[in-house]
Amino acid sequence: MSTIRDIGLAPSGEKKIAWAARNMPLCRSIGEEFARTKPLAGRRVALSVHLEAKTAYLCRVLAGAGAEMHITGSNPLSTQDDVAAALAAGGLDVHALHGCTAAQYDECIDRVLACGPEIVIDDGGDLMQGLRERFPRLLAGVIGLCEETTTGVHRLRRLDRDGQLPFPAITVNDADCKHLFDNRYGTGQSVWDGIMRTTNLIVAGKDVVVAGYGWCGKGVAMRAKGLGARVIVTEVDPVRAIEAVMDGFRVMTMAQAAPIGDIFCTVTGCEGVITAEHFPLLKDGAILTNAGHFNVEVDAAALEKYAARHYEARRNIEGYELPNGRTVFLIAEGRLVNLASGDGHPAEIMDMSFAIQALCARYLAEHAGRLEPGVMPVPAAIDQDVARRKLTTMGVTIDTLTQAQRDYLGV
Repeated sequence: MSTIRDIGLAPSGEKKIAWAARNMPLCRSIGEEFARTKPLAGRRVALSVHLEAKTAYLCRVLAGAGAEMHITGSNPLSTQDDVAAALAAGGLDVHALHGCTAAQYDECIDRVLACGPEIVIDDGGDLMQGLRERFPRLLAGVIGLCEETTTGVHRLRRLDRDGQLPFPAITVNDADCKHLFDNRYGTGQSVWDGIMRTTNLIVAGKDVVVAGYGWCGKGVAMRAKGLGARVIVTEVDPVRAIEAVMDGFRVMTMAQAAPIGDIFCTVTGCEGVITAEHFPLLKDGAILTNAGHFNVEVDAAALEKYAARHYEARRNIEGYELPNGRTVFLIAEGRLVNLASGDGHPAEIMDMSFAIQALCARYLAEHAGRLEPGVMPVPAAIDQDVARRKLTTMGVTIDTLTQAQRDYLGV
C-alpha cells in the first residue's frame, strides 16, 4: 500500500503530468517504443528522484515498458503530493510525502527497497546508501544502477574506489546530453525561477554570488548575468576560476564576497560553503540559497545557533536576526531552491535527461549479468541517439560525413 498524503489530490497531479508529457516528446516516443517491446517486463525497479511531474512521466514510461515500479522522492521538499497521488491512483507503488521528517524519509526509502529491486534509479545516492546500510542482503539481486546527479556520482566513485560497488552503476549525470544541458540550462533557469517566485524580488542591479563554477554554477551565473545582476564567482578549482574570469565574472573568496552579495547561491556539491565565519560579514537583507543536492552547503544549524532569533519572513523564507542587528534570509531551509521553491527544470530539459535514464535502464536489462561491477559511463550510442532524437523534435537537421571525410578523419 502506497504512502502518500491524500489520494484525493490525484486529479491535480494528473494535470501536471499531462502538461509535462506534452512537452517531453523524446520520452513520449521512447514510451511508445517501450510499450510495444516491453524491455523491462517483470523487472523490479526502485526509483528515487525528485517526485514531480517530469519524474512521474518517466515512471509511467518505465511502467509501460513492463517494469514493476516502486517510487519515492529524493528530497522531502521537492515531492509534490498531488503528483505522488496521481501515480498511486494509477496503480504504482509510491512512498513519498512533502515536508516529511528525516525518519519518514528513510522509512519511505526502506519501503521502496523492500521490493528487492533489480534495477535502481537513484538521484543523490540515498537508495544506494539504504541498500548498503539496511538491506545488504538485497545487493546481490541488483543487476545495475543509474545515477542522476553529480553528488550521487561522487558517492558511487568513492564506493568503487574502495571496492564496495558490487554491480555496474551508470553515471547518467556525466552523459553529454545530461550535464551539458540539464546541469547548465536546466539549473540556470530553474534556480532563478525558484528564487524569484519565492522572494518576488528583482534580480537586476543586485550583486549575486555563485559558489562553484561547475556546469550547474555556469548556468546559474549565466542566467543571473542575463537578468541584469553583477555576478561574483567563488571557487576552489584554479582552472574553473580562470574560466569564470574569462567568462566576465569577478572571482574572489567567500570571505571577500560575503559583505558584497545580495543573493548567494551555493552549487558546489560540498559541505560548509557558507558558514559561521561568513554570517557576521553578510549585509542586511542578504538572501542565502542552495542548489546543491544536499542541504549542507549553507550551514543552517550554525546560522540558527548564531542568530538572536529567527522567524518565518514569507512562505519558504526564514529570517535570521543576527547579533549585529542585521537580518539575513534563508530560502527553503537551504535545500535545493529550484525544487523546494519551484517545479525544477523545464520539461524540455528533463526530456533529455530522462530519455537517457529510460534507455540506460533498458541497457542494464538487456546486458544483465554481462557487465562488470563498478562505475561505467553512459554508452556513447545512447548519448548520440538521444541527441539525434532531440534534434528531430526541434525540427533541426545536420550534415553527415561523406565517406571521403570519414576516411580523412580515420573514423
